Amino acid sequence: ISLRLRFSGPMVAAMLGLFLGCEQEAIVVAPEAPRVSVMAPERRELTDHEEFNGWMAADKTVEVRSRVRGHIQKVHFTDGQFVKKGDLLFELDPRPFEAEIGKSQNTLKVYEAQKVAADKEESRLRILETKGGASTQQVEKAEADVLALAAQISAVENEIATAELDLEYSRVTADIDGRVSRAELSEGNLVNAGGSDPLLTTIVSVDPIRIYFNIDERSLQRYAKSVGAAGGSLSDLLANLKDRKASFEFALDGETGFTHDAVLSFGDNRVDSSTGTMQLYGTVPNPNGMFVPGSRVRVRLAIGQPYEAMLVPDTAILSDQDKRFVLIVDNEKLVRRRNVSLGAITDDG
Repeated sequence: ISLRLRFSGPMVAAMLGLFLGCEQEAIVVAPEAPRVSVMAPERRELTDHEEFNGWMAADKTVEVRSRVRGHIQKVHFTDGQFVKKGDLLFELDPRPFEAEIGKSQNTLKVYEAQKVAADKEESRLRILETKGGASTQQVEKAEADVLALAAQISAVENEIATAELDLEYSRVTADIDGRVSRAELSEGNLVNAGGSDPLLTTIVSVDPIRIYFNIDERSLQRYAKSVGAAGGSLSDLLANLKDRKASFEFALDGETGFTHDAVLSFGDNRVDSSTGTMQLYGTVPNPNGMFVPGSRVRVRLAIGQPYEAMLVPDTAILSDQDKRFVLIVDNEKLVRRRNVSLGAITDDG
């Protein structure tokens, strides 16, 4: 079956217009290149650092114990109070010590009276000896009696001094400035002196504070070279560590920046074979008591000499598996990839 189709003039014109319209829609226009923000790298002088975990400790710690036996009559401080050297902390009942002093003083008076009589007897016998009224043996015995009484007087005087010292020790005072802990014993308790003496309280110094941290041997060797120890010698570094007054930075737990400075003061005399580290500590002034012994800190120690480095924002670093790269813009304003090796991130990112 054959079909004949007849098209009128207007119909042909419409169909041609449709074909032309389809041809125009097929034309592809290239998209505009994306716009990006760029910045120039920054050159800065940097020093490599190593970070370590550390902790704070008091420069001095004193365990307060009684030197004499007695009952606690009064506690003269409140728990956690700041005390000065010489402040009264505990007061023991002084009456037994005062009685011992009185007893020894009475004994001293007896011996002193006897010695007065012995001195007179010795003088009398020496006069009689010149006239033949006393023998040499009698004079020597009188002389020995005088010397014996003098020795007894000296012994009693020592007993009095000891008793007076015990009376002084019945007033337990602070040996250092610092913060006192709680009173382990209250009024009415009996304390003993000697091997079984109980702990009364503890005092820790507040100013300055020590900062302890452990540093691995490799970093310590690098540090010795960076500070100019003789031949990079670790032993030379440790021998002169306090005199070098080398500084380091630290941050308290919860702080993001290393805003506090301390000075190295001590390094241990050996490397711990089990950990491969050595313990160091530095000191930091603490006049306001802001730093508390036992607090955890992060220590940052400068390792190596200063050098010039090129810095870019951390957000500009891209990753491709194990590679790191940045996108750079060349003189033709074309973006290219450049693989990079990264150093440490700075405090400002």
